[in-house]
Amino acid sequence: MSLTLIPQTGFQAMPWKNGGGTTIEIATSPHGAGLDRFDWRVSMARVEGSGPFSIFAEIDRCLSVLSGKGIVLKAQGRGNVTLTQDSPPYAFPADLSLDADVLDGPITDLNVMTRRGRARSFVSRMNSAPIMALTSMADVTLILVQVDTRAVCGNHTVEARNGDVLRLDGRDLHFTLTAREASTSLSLYMIELWQAARL
Repeated sequence: MSLTLIPQTGFQAMPWKNGGGTTIEIATSPHGAGLDRFDWRVSMARVEGSGPFSIFAEIDRCLSVLSGKGIVLKAQGRGNVTLTQDSPPYAFPADLSLDADVLDGPITDLNVMTRRGRARSFVSRMNSAPIMALTSMADVTLILVQVDTRAVCGNHTVEARNGDVLRLDGRDLHFTLTAREASTSLSLYMIELWQAARL
């Protein structure tokens, strides 16, 4: 089946690598791979306070702010980067030592990590009309919806609630997303993932 639903009830909670919080794991490849073995990993985390980011050797990372005022990433010699809900997804090397300051309260972030030489990703934030027609370009496409959404791919239809994730496996899949309330615009994050064999 090319189109499947990952409901919020299917997300897995696990501790941060540095023990400073909890991550909600959405999907990994290979399925069930630990922090030292994944090719790619998509997760969300609630960041309660300021502190250092976990370091992951040979990993590239992309961060987006889903809720809260925002966060400031501080890397020595690279300057500061401020991310808010209005910021585009921010990509950076996960083996970079950096600290993070949250702005006026906790945030929830979307975190995409890929192992260099094994996978790569592209994350985009989309706000559009109530209907969107798209074609999958990656080996795996994950879509975090932020409004109740109906997805149709071929003869298969999936109903997703705000906060659920749609998964498409395969390239050149034509699909349509529709906000379930006609007066509501679509709002989503699309995560495109390519495996090493297809790079």
